[in-house]
Amino acid sequence: MASAAQRNIRSISYAKYGYFFILPFFLVYCFFQIWPLINTFILSFYGNGQKVDDFIGLDNFRALLFGTSVTGMGRTAKAIHETFLQSLGNTFIVWIGNFVPQICLSLALAVWFTDSKLKIRGKGFFKVVMYMPNIITAASVAALYLSLFAESEYGSVNNLLLTAGIIDEPIKFVTGCWQSRGMIMFIQCWMWFGNTMIMLMSGIMGLNPSLFEAANIDGASSGQIFRKITLPLLRPIMLYTLVTSMIGGLQMYDIPYLYKKGTQRNEYTRTVAVFIYEHFREKMPNPNYGFSAAASVILFFITIILGSFAFAMNRDKDEAMKKKERKAYAKALKAKQKGLGGMEI
Repeated sequence: MASAAQRNIRSISYAKYGYFFILPFFLVYCFFQIWPLINTFILSFYGNGQKVDDFIGLDNFRALLFGTSVTGMGRTAKAIHETFLQSLGNTFIVWIGNFVPQICLSLALAVWFTDSKLKIRGKGFFKVVMYMPNIITAASVAALYLSLFAESEYGSVNNLLLTAGIIDEPIKFVTGCWQSRGMIMFIQCWMWFGNTMIMLMSGIMGLNPSLFEAANIDGASSGQIFRKITLPLLRPIMLYTLVTSMIGGLQMYDIPYLYKKGTQRNEYTRTVAVFIYEHFREKMPNPNYGFSAAASVILFFITIILGSFAFAMNRDKDEAMKKKERKAYAKALKAKQKGLGGMEI
């Protein structure tokens, strides 16, 4: 039999010490994340500039979404409404334009690199090279592409095209509408496709190899294996990639803000994040804190709605139906037991 000392040792719970170790993280998270989020919601109901102390309710949201006038703003609210809607449209255009080619390229490379039948030399080298753009700072990338695609004969790409006689005048890669949007789409895709490829590769390598072996024995082609086995089983990691890309795309700030000609703002590449920064910081000494906060809250709810829609689309309908049937059966059984006074025959 165990002694009293051994029983006391076993009765001591060390679980509380785990909370002490993770407490600093939660304190930092609450201070730098939770409180700013709460304060943003509060600030969205207050005035702008010198009237920041005035509680104006939903006026900021009405101005951004419908262009209605805000106390003390006059006609400015209409202009801000138009700018915000254009920024929201730019955000979706640039995100979709870089996500679709990014996921297609990453998926193709992930399948290629994980195919056991292909003996590709230097796989590790190619993986590192393709992932490397993801670790380069956005400021460096923006400076690189601005020097390459400058809108004069001194830009490397324009100079090459002019010298070859392909074009007669420099292309507006920085200030043009679809030219600048296309460049930001390409930069974002170039920076992030390596990271997406690594995630998809990890998902493919986590699949049961016996499924692919059985398909090969049955004579399935590579295309059939990809459509019938790889893609359906990759649905969870594809959902994760979609949601994380959507969140990052809606918050896109660094490249659209830095990829510009001098201090000139490009209205075709202004995203919601850039709009928020402009009204929060660049309107000094009378910043529009209320508009910035309201735009952040609107973006927050858009992200929640799109994320919920993505999860709903990925839900297993058969499993959901079985779960519903189990609940209905449990409810009927409970009602039956209740009718029998809690006794079951």
